[in-house]
Amino acid sequence: MRTTIRLDDQLLKSAKRLAHNTGKSLTDVIEDALRQTLARRTIIKPARKPVKLTTVSGYGVRPGVDLNDSAALLAFMERPRGSS
Repeated sequence: MRTTIRLDDQLLKSAKRLAHNTGKSLTDVIEDALRQTLARRTIIKPARKPVKLTTVSGYGVRPGVDLNDSAALLAFMERPRGSS
């Protein structure tokens, strides 16, 4: 497949030099570098185990509770039962 990419001038010069010194084409050098980078990313990020969330029955979030306000949520959870 043919495509156009933009490379830093110094990076392109280094890649051309490497291609010349190793007897490879510039395309081969770029493909090899890209394959190596992609292979490392695959190895570094192993699949995560699924997270199992515990749920309870109920009627949802209580009126006045904002789940996006962690400080207010913590204050609400620390209040004695039965207080409003």
